Amino acid sequence: MQNITVLSGGMGGARFLQGLLHAIATGRLPGVGPDAVVTVVANTADDIWVHGLKVCPDLDTVMYTLGDGIDLERGWGRRDETWSVKAELASYGVEPTWFGLGDRDIATHLVRTQMLDAGFPLSQVTEALCRRWLTPVLGDSVRLLPMTDDRVETHVAIADPESPSGRRVVHFQEYWVRLRAAVPAELVVVVGLEDATPGPGVIDAITDADLVILPPSNPVVSIGTILGVPRVREALVATRAPVVGLSPIVGGTHVRGMAEQMLTSIGVEVSAAGVGLHYGSRSDGGVLDGWLVDERDADQVDRVRAGGLACRAVPLMMTDHDATAAMAAAAVELARG
Repeated sequence: MQNITVLSGGMGGARFLQGLLHAIATGRLPGVGPDAVVTVVANTADDIWVHGLKVCPDLDTVMYTLGDGIDLERGWGRRDETWSVKAELASYGVEPTWFGLGDRDIATHLVRTQMLDAGFPLSQVTEALCRRWLTPVLGDSVRLLPMTDDRVETHVAIADPESPSGRRVVHFQEYWVRLRAAVPAELVVVVGLEDATPGPGVIDAITDADLVILPPSNPVVSIGTILGVPRVREALVATRAPVVGLSPIVGGTHVRGMAEQMLTSIGVEVSAAGVGLHYGSRSDGGVLDGWLVDERDADQVDRVRAGGLACRAVPLMMTDHDATAAMAAAAVELARG
């Protein structure tokens, strides 16, 4: 297995990728050599325009994390950040004040926006940014691909008694950052997804892979939106590579984020088995061959297997690089089996 493709959201996917690369570097993956190439297909439906700048939270979180520039405490943005521009904008009353761009982080968004304005597609812009972040650290061993070059944005419908319809729709970032996912999500609407086309290299990364991994990213607004890009799901069904996923639900809830709220909004059971069966077995029209659940959810293994998926219970808490590397090794072992 020399070509591994990972479909990734932001923090959860980025932390898993750190462990995967650590496992490759330390020779902990059976059948995977040190010259293996990891291709990351990242969600872009979280993207938002802020103060005239194109912000790609999941792409940047993966890029900063693997390039050793992420703020580990926050899990997003640049390390050693300052906030002078944010403070000045707030003093002028410029909205949104709830979405903060750090002074160092703004440089990335300025470069991205200028290149987009010059006519470069997001995939080429991302490649250029990765030459700053990934190439000096990882060489050519990691490729970061946007799921699409087209504009796709996730919006969430929430209750609003003052609205004539009884609800209002907010951008996903407002739901997550300003509202902190503290109100029920009644509906998730991904604008532009049905008309999007896969980004350059995305389909080949799936069909030519030796292994495809769905890490513990949000199954609705991260992995779900990638799968919603036309032809991506079909590529997963058609690839000769085994496709293995890791549960983002541990002990009946998400570890961090808002997977529970998002799953509830689409009527999917919030459990390790519920998410695995939501993705489904490739033998029965789904996208997975194998599914890893946490040891705390070992009682759900038989149910997952009954749904046509190979399944094992292993520790799934990404407490450090070694623990996450062990998760990656378990995914490879399940795929080989």
